Amino acid sequence: MRIEDLRKIGEQLLKEIPVLRRSPHLKEPLGTGAGGDKTFPIDRRAEEIIIAGLESCGDSCTIISEEAGLVDIRGGGMRVIIDPVDGSKNAVSGIPFYCSSIAVAQGETMADVYLAYIINLLTGDEFWAERSSGAWLNGSRISTQKDDTFYLVAYEAQTPGKDVPRIIPLVSHSRKTRCFGSTALDLAYLSSGAVSVFVSPSPSRSFDFAAGWLLVKEAGGIMTDLNGAEISGVPLGLKRAAPLLAAGNRQLHRRAVELLQKENGG
Repeated sequence: MRIEDLRKIGEQLLKEIPVLRRSPHLKEPLGTGAGGDKTFPIDRRAEEIIIAGLESCGDSCTIISEEAGLVDIRGGGMRVIIDPVDGSKNAVSGIPFYCSSIAVAQGETMADVYLAYIINLLTGDEFWAERSSGAWLNGSRISTQKDDTFYLVAYEAQTPGKDVPRIIPLVSHSRKTRCFGSTALDLAYLSSGAVSVFVSPSPSRSFDFAAGWLLVKEAGGIMTDLNGAEISGVPLGLKRAAPLLAAGNRQLHRRAVELLQKENGG
């Protein structure tokens, strides 16, 4: 499987998914997906497009999707981890910040991811990365922030009452903070240098961050759990796996870990 295959899927997504913003039925859930969240029409159609595109590639693979769960194509094989619409709540609420995320792995853990693709479904911006070959935005090489200033800290608060107090020591040292509502896009923009640090205190599922993990790594950043422990061994599956702390470089990351540990009894 090649990045060109994933970009073809992105092209089809961009043709069909933005139109659904105008659908009067967008806010009506169709049920609950394999990941445990509500499935909306926009999720279902995006997943159909991605699975059809993967089938047309001709490769044997095992899909891990937030909506459909595990799907084998041609008997199964390499793992393809997809989040058809990351930021579904934004999408159904009319907030223009959501994406599709696809990661391809040769094994069953995060360390096995070798290909990543994220497309902003509103702007059409395409982020992709190939292991040991760098990270790209719309065909131009990108890199993470180089200095150690917290210009912008982005965060995800799945359980605000618990998550926000946990990260106050970090966000209070930032010049600006944002909660965009799409982990994959947060990590994509961190890989391009637009975000200094991203933090998500509650455990995230692998399809939320598998593509972002490779993008950040290939762009020069670092991504661990909140204590600075490696997440490369996290299994690729549907269960919530790890809290996330991503930073543009090791200096930023070290400062972020110190702040979180110092103020939270570490």
